[in-house]
Amino acid sequence: MSEPTRTDPTCKTPTDRRGPLINLVWLCYSVFFFVQAAQTGTWAAWVTTTLLFACFLALYLGTAIMASSRRTKRLLVAAMALFGIGAYWLNAGAGVVFVYVASFAAAVTDSALIGGLIISAAAALAAAEGWVLHYGVWTWGIFAFFAVPSGISSLFWSLRARANARLNLAQEQIEHLAQVAERERIARDLHDVLGHTLSLIVLKSELAGRLIGADPTRARGEIAEVEQTARRALAEVRETISGYRCEGLAAELARARQTLALAGVRFECTDPPPRLTPLIESTLALVVRECVTNIVRHARAARCYLTIASSPERTLLEISDDGRGGVEHEGNGLRGMRERLAALGGRIAIDSQQGTRLRVEIPAAVTPASAS
Repeated sequence: MSEPTRTDPTCKTPTDRRGPLINLVWLCYSVFFFVQAAQTGTWAAWVTTTLLFACFLALYLGTAIMASSRRTKRLLVAAMALFGIGAYWLNAGAGVVFVYVASFAAAVTDSALIGGLIISAAAALAAAEGWVLHYGVWTWGIFAFFAVPSGISSLFWSLRARANARLNLAQEQIEHLAQVAERERIARDLHDVLGHTLSLIVLKSELAGRLIGADPTRARGEIAEVEQTARRALAEVRETISGYRCEGLAAELARARQTLALAGVRFECTDPPPRLTPLIESTLALVVRECVTNIVRHARAARCYLTIASSPERTLLEISDDGRGGVEHEGNGLRGMRERLAALGGRIAIDSQQGTRLRVEIPAAVTPASAS
């Protein structure tokens, strides 16, 4: 896994979010570098302090502002810790470096445990080395003490900011997925509506074209029906956009009978449809519509058989034809049916060895009753 960069919100500390100027404010603590030189007043002390401060400033600015990846930050903080160990020998005020090391724990890890260990190690180094070098307890004690709250506060706010950033990112991803799902739903709805209706328009137009010379009166009637069908398609598209597209399973079966009759296919469905919940009924109506459209377009069938049965446990729909079968690849329509049924806990099975037989099962989602 690649290391997160500064463009990744999970890699940014609170100071990163406020801009580089805030990082310059925290340099106020580096005044401890100059206490020893001010006390001794020698040129050697001032030169040594200036060189040490310049090295510290380079490491600090590199870590706080210049570093572009988590790995670079880790290397710079490690270098700062080593620098602090060496500088502490030359300048008692250089122990403040361990306070900065503790504060940068938030920049090198997302783990509260590891961050706590870094803070503890920085405080322990400040105290242990100061004690070994026989600095006064007030000297090394100040650095050891301030390393802990500085590191903890920085770690707390950094972890909180990263958690908020991850939450915002997750919300954006959820919104994006919802938009994608909605676009797919609209695409399925339009396919289900227009695929059926346009097939009917094509059939009627072809019939009218054949009748123009032989029977102009009937041809005009077919053209009039084409106009009505087109108007109905426009209304269905508007209803689809509004979310009120389905007229019910009974209406869809009547439309299927009409469409199949125009294509020369005999439709057999003797039992009236059961009373179903609106969601199940609309889903099955779309399944019938898609199946009829596929039969008209591809099956070359002479007969179509449809049965619907319901019980307290499940609803079954079977639709079959005596056409050529041989379904090898599922198009958008079949994929859309699978997705709709999967959302209801249902399933679909297709057998196209001899003709095509499609079986839909939706478990325990209906209220069986006689047709009204």
